[in-house]
Amino acid sequence: MADLIDIGRSVRECHVRGRNDVAYHGADPDHDDSQRHSPATIFLHWATLLLILLSAAAIFGRELVDDKAVQGMLMNLHRQAGLLVFILLLLRIMVRALPGNPGVDHGLPFFLRLMALASHGFIYLLLAGLPLMGWALSNARGVDVALLGWAPLPRLVATDPDLADTLADVHEWAAWVLYAVVAVHAGAALWHHHVRKDQVLRTMLPQRK
Repeated sequence: MADLIDIGRSVRECHVRGRNDVAYHGADPDHDDSQRHSPATIFLHWATLLLILLSAAAIFGRELVDDKAVQGMLMNLHRQAGLLVFILLLLRIMVRALPGNPGVDHGLPFFLRLMALASHGFIYLLLAGLPLMGWALSNARGVDVALLGWAPLPRLVATDPDLADTLADVHEWAAWVLYAVVAVHAGAALWHHHVRKDQVLRTMLPQRK
């Protein structure tokens, strides 16, 4: 994945050049495009977060209503949001792999680079695995999945109630892990901004005019 490749390169470079906190902390990402992620990367990042929140709201809201029609609507909303998360993940990987889009050198020390590498890899794994698991879960319950209601998707598995129960349990636990990892990710961004006072958070914020 392109994000991981960027971080991996930075980890290797860290041994050679060491930290450069003075130059890095002095950079202003609002006026230096080299210190910012690309607009496409920023858009895909925040769009993914919004879809995760929408998916979570739909599935939690489903537990609060008794109307079967509303439950079905919320489940479909949850399912579609998950599929869109998967599509945005693929787009983000493609965008970051484009020539001329090398990503941002955050100038972090070696240990923090390794932590970033591990956390990004785990988040990407969850963002890919959860939608695919939900897709297979729907199929195992006998539900055919269509992207946005009009593009039929192939079945990943045959109808199988026992498999559906297993997938449902794993999917739920994986979702809780994703929520926890996203919370830690957000907390780390705030720590960088308020405690370490570097530009990690600002490089992923939309540019102010």
